[in-house]
Amino acid sequence: MTLTPPLRAAEPAGFEPEFINGLKTLFEEKISFNRVLGLKITLLTPARVAARITMTDQLVGHYTHNRVHGGVISAGLDAMGGLAVMAAIGARHMDESPLQRLQRFSKLGTIDLRVDYLRPGISEYFELRAEVLRLGSRVASTRMEFLGADGKLLSTGAGAYIVS
Repeated sequence: MTLTPPLRAAEPAGFEPEFINGLKTLFEEKISFNRVLGLKITLLTPARVAARITMTDQLVGHYTHNRVHGGVISAGLDAMGGLAVMAAIGARHMDESPLQRLQRFSKLGTIDLRVDYLRPGISEYFELRAEVLRLGSRVASTRMEFLGADGKLLSTGAGAYIVS
């Protein structure tokens, strides 16, 4: 279920710098658990988002193999699904100011999350990707990926989010 084409940080975003900076601040700093995970946005477009998590001792789930904890994977995928929905909502309401669009995210919440663990999470860092499959007036559906530094798909996710 690899999302194509591969996501690149150089891909144009289509958003104003004020919106991008506000969303990065919200996602990376204001959501404290994302800070714990070390989630950093690497791509933010209306169609897809990407982020990176650097492996640290605090994220180890199996000390013998230095594998990332499954909770880190599921929380990261959930966060990315939410970020993809935020980007899609931001794109849908480009007629509003960046601040107005950023305020729309206060009602966003996870309804359902499915994670498939495909391979052990062993890597120096992880790439996370997400896209919105459908953005309705009340519910959004997403799919997400969790990859190792070598590009191997380690886990996949699917989520549903309340948007109103």
